[in-house]
Amino acid sequence: MSTTHEEITIAPHGSLHPSTLKELVDAHLRMPFGFLRNPHESVAVAGVEEWLRAQGLSREPGVPEMLRSTRPAELASYTSPGVDADILQIVANQIAYQFVFDDRAEEVGRRWPDRLLPMLCESVAILRDGQPPTTVLGAALADLYRQVQERCTPAQAARWAWTSREYVHGLLYESVAQNGSFPLATGLCTSIRSLTAGVEPFYPLYEAARRGESAPEELHHPVMRRMRRLSVDAAVWTADLFSAVKEQRAGDMINLALAHQRAQGCSLPVAITLAIRQINSAINEFEGLYAQIEPVLSPAGRDCVEGMAGWIGGCYHWSRNVPRYADTARVSAS
Repeated sequence: MSTTHEEITIAPHGSLHPSTLKELVDAHLRMPFGFLRNPHESVAVAGVEEWLRAQGLSREPGVPEMLRSTRPAELASYTSPGVDADILQIVANQIAYQFVFDDRAEEVGRRWPDRLLPMLCESVAILRDGQPPTTVLGAALADLYRQVQERCTPAQAARWAWTSREYVHGLLYESVAQNGSFPLATGLCTSIRSLTAGVEPFYPLYEAARRGESAPEELHHPVMRRMRRLSVDAAVWTADLFSAVKEQRAGDMINLALAHQRAQGCSLPVAITLAIRQINSAINEFEGLYAQIEPVLSPAGRDCVEGMAGWIGGCYHWSRNVPRYADTARVSAS
């Protein structure tokens, strides 16, 4: 379902004189994936609010305001425009949960690092061993896992749980990096960023949306594995362009643009330009690999690739418009 969002205005591509960082990104980022949104978005918005209330998360300090600024159901709609209402609701619930969990892990990791391990270990125990939750966040994760198991095949649910554990481990690496005194190399930053993205758990849901399942040889084909990596990186690196101002002010480390700024000792606009080049290269490679493998993909495989592309385009359109990153439109590109 293709639409035009009333809040989204894109500067002419290749504009020579962007005045803000947002215009700089719009002018130079190559985004071949158009703006799409799911027709069930409004239902997902209400569903997320209901689920968060039922899980007790909407009563947690700071959560209501954080969710108003991040609009998780909107991100779900933009990244997953072709799925049915049931899958969209799981995607939206999971995005909302990850926003809450990520912000909490970041706060705990900064202020009380010793409390982060029990928090992360509870998640791993739920996902790996089926252990009962002991906290509000753990109960929400257990319920989310139940939703996935009810809609997905056992193999899809197992892949969801495995990649969700990778996301949890990534938050521990992020905490170590944030609290370290050593300079963080760009490659190490991007490796941690890939884990903390939390994007790969959504890919099995796109197979389940069509009641299909990719064969193991298709899932593990080297081209498909590379495309998954490229799609995650391109999606979250694009979000990094718009979040760089916020994260720089907060002293955050795990951001592609800020990594380039540290490595090159340059201004933020120059660092964002360097990051854009890296993202454009990833998108170009993704498109080339898809053209190579598309003729031999099953319908389930094509659904997976559609989901990968959806995250690249969806993260761009969401990031440039979400209130959480509004400062990007106010900071000069000069």
